[in-house]
Amino acid sequence: MTDAASLATNDIERFPDGHIARLDRIDARIEPYDWAFARENEAQIAAHWARISAGKPAMFNGRILLQHRAAITGGVYEACYFETDYAAFMTWRDAGHPGPALRNGFAMGALRAADGAFLCGRMGGHTANGGMVYFAAGTPDRSDVRADGTVDLAGSVLRELAEETGLTEAEVRVGEGWHAVFSPGRVAFMRPLTINLPAEKARSLMLSRMQGLAEQELDDIVILRSAADCDRHKMALFMKPYLSHIFAQD
Repeated sequence: MTDAASLATNDIERFPDGHIARLDRIDARIEPYDWAFARENEAQIAAHWARISAGKPAMFNGRILLQHRAAITGGVYEACYFETDYAAFMTWRDAGHPGPALRNGFAMGALRAADGAFLCGRMGGHTANGGMVYFAAGTPDRSDVRADGTVDLAGSVLRELAEETGLTEAEVRVGEGWHAVFSPGRVAFMRPLTINLPAEKARSLMLSRMQGLAEQELDDIVILRSAADCDRHKMALFMKPYLSHIFAQD
């Protein structure tokens, strides 16, 4: 883990997989950007999307936001986002992130129960990442952009939590600061959340709320009580380094 205040602007591009930086806050905004990959590969993008979405009618090619430049200065992560299609992002990701450095910079609610266990959602098989275990999260989109052009990642955490688990803002406590976890083409911004229930009761509440959601992305809530628990689940690269780091501090 790195003290974010000590990082130079260009260090972000040199971070190894799983690198963690502690942040005081995130300042993000949307600005115009000409993404050559999307403009020059329309046929490839359409074909790739047809392949990965086949048999998954719930997959939607909506508009999302990606980071095209970022820096960490004095504990503040400063980022600029642009708008593109989800299909273009998926094609770029699956092609190995060609071209200039971009990132899917998304916020996650690192939800912890009163007994110290973490609570993660398991993505349903009808989604693009079926079977993967995550904290509630979503790639930023236009709904996360304020009238002044800033991107509300802190608000995104609570909106995604409600949309995926049914928990409301009033039922959780939001902690201070963030942890940024870096992997190729991605930076996950972890915001600590706490629910004042033991893990089993919190899981039961979330499962019951999920039954009433208009769109159910998750098919289960997973309880993690130690770093070893992570090895029993299918997780993205950014999840295990964060969980191991936090459990090591307990």
